[in-house]
Amino acid sequence: MGFFGQEEKPAGPDPMFAATTEMEMYTDLFNKMSASCFEKCASTRHKDDELALGEMGCVDRCVAKYLETQEKVGIVLQKANEAQAAQQQNMQQMQANPNSFAR
Repeated sequence: MGFFGQEEKPAGPDPMFAATTEMEMYTDLFNKMSASCFEKCASTRHKDDELALGEMGCVDRCVAKYLETQEKVGIVLQKANEAQAAQQQNMQQMQANPNSFAR
């Protein structure tokens, strides 16, 4: 309980904002993947209600490659973010203790 009996909010990030942002990201990923794979694999010559066997195989491979690529890009971005965070932490330490780094 906070002052005047009000409930205090946690100091961390807002979980609702994080969940909403994550959902928007996955929706965007799905929409881009669907559009890309459909354009690549679905034949526009035929007006069938269902995909042909070859088209289904193409879509399966396309989705697998798309998700694999997204995972690899995510790993690269995560490493870059970690390196940037470490660099910022080093800079803050240098600014906080300038004499400890001087030689």
